[in-house]
Amino acid sequence: MSVTIRDIAEAAGVSIGTVSRALKNQRGLSDETRRLVRRVARELGYDAARLRSTRAQRLVFLLHRQHSSFATNPFFSYVLHGVEEACRDYGIAPTLLATGPADPVRDQLRLHEPDAVLAAGYFEAEVLNLVAGLELPMALVDFWMPGQPSVNPDNVEGGFLATRHLLETGRKRIAYIAGSLAHYSLRERAHGYRRALFEAGVLADPDLEIVAPPGVEPADGAAHAMRQLLKLRQRPDAVFACNDMVALAALQVCQEAGLRVPQDIAIVGFDDIPAAAGAQPALSTLRVDKEALGRAGVDLTMRGHEMPQQMVLPVELVVRGSSAG
Repeated sequence: MSVTIRDIAEAAGVSIGTVSRALKNQRGLSDETRRLVRRVARELGYDAARLRSTRAQRLVFLLHRQHSSFATNPFFSYVLHGVEEACRDYGIAPTLLATGPADPVRDQLRLHEPDAVLAAGYFEAEVLNLVAGLELPMALVDFWMPGQPSVNPDNVEGGFLATRHLLETGRKRIAYIAGSLAHYSLRERAHGYRRALFEAGVLADPDLEIVAPPGVEPADGAAHAMRQLLKLRQRPDAVFACNDMVALAALQVCQEAGLRVPQDIAIVGFDDIPAAAGAQPALSTLRVDKEALGRAGVDLTMRGHEMPQQMVLPVELVVRGSSAG
């Protein structure tokens, strides 16, 4: 005989309404009461995930504050487009919530009373652990942590393709400019970069791997990193940048220094944001289907038990003027 909400209420010594609010993560309960109800439900074998999946109406698209300016970082605006498309198909309403480690994220989420959470991009572990503590269906987009369903572009393969392309054009000293290595995707792209060098028999030079300084605007950090590379006794003849915004900042620094791109130095980015094709010269990059990332993330939150828990979507090398020739 299946377990009912009434059974849980009797076992926990609370009302049926309290059980319903706890399982749906609605406001008006203390954390202690919420945990009690959920523990009793698990012990009785109640399938709370089935209740949520059949009645899901609201999804929160959670974004770190450092990614929330779509004007300076358009990548996640396209991911959000994909989220909105998928939510329309499921008949659920998405809400965007930007948060950070100093914000009361659980209180913020409860204001929205979501049935599922889709967290995109980098987050501090403590933030994601707090969200996971709400025991809602949750998936990660463009990030990874143990035990959580996630969908990512093939960052390792992308880093490999970019670096192999530069090697095939005859470049010998290929630099990699990264943002914070706390970002899973950037570490993975670095793995692909190193793999391509290794397979080509090129000795990796640690001076050519540089991390943009923290605490400044991404474009400013990328420009600083590029200037440091140009100060090397043997400067690079190519740059693989961790994303297009970094690549475009590096391109500007090189041109201001009087270098010709790609004749003197070739540059490849990652993501294929619209500004990449409009640069002078147009930026070579790895094309990521950003909308597909968003759609797949929604699928993982809504029917994750039917899908691979770690999804990797293919990327495509797009060669343009910044590395051709």
